[in-house]
Amino acid sequence: MKFSESLKKNIDFRHVYNNGTSYANRFLVMYVLPTETRKNRLGISVSKKVGNSVVRHHLTRLVRESYRLHEEMFNNGLDIVVVARVNAKQASYHEIENALLHLANLHNILNNEKKMESF
Repeated sequence: MKFSESLKKNIDFRHVYNNGTSYANRFLVMYVLPTETRKNRLGISVSKKVGNSVVRHHLTRLVRESYRLHEEMFNNGLDIVVVARVNAKQASYHEIENALLHLANLHNILNNEKKMESF
């Protein structure tokens, strides 16, 4: 992720949960909080309810790769937390990718000129 960093600390996740806005679909929940920085920070959360560690890490990699490939489409200066739902463990890469872009579109955090190229 060349334009983004990772959210790692619990306090950062809590700040986004408490102060950001959220939208959800069948596979993912996305929380977004605007910040004063020029970079985005992405945090991914997958609960033990979703599956064992292999399943959780697989979903984390799918979400991170989906974001990485479409990173230039996202506006700058955002803290983004993506939470995987239980239904996501049967989802393919393309379903996760579409779910991520759908939620970004609902949040209006995609660049207008790049948005039209992807859909």
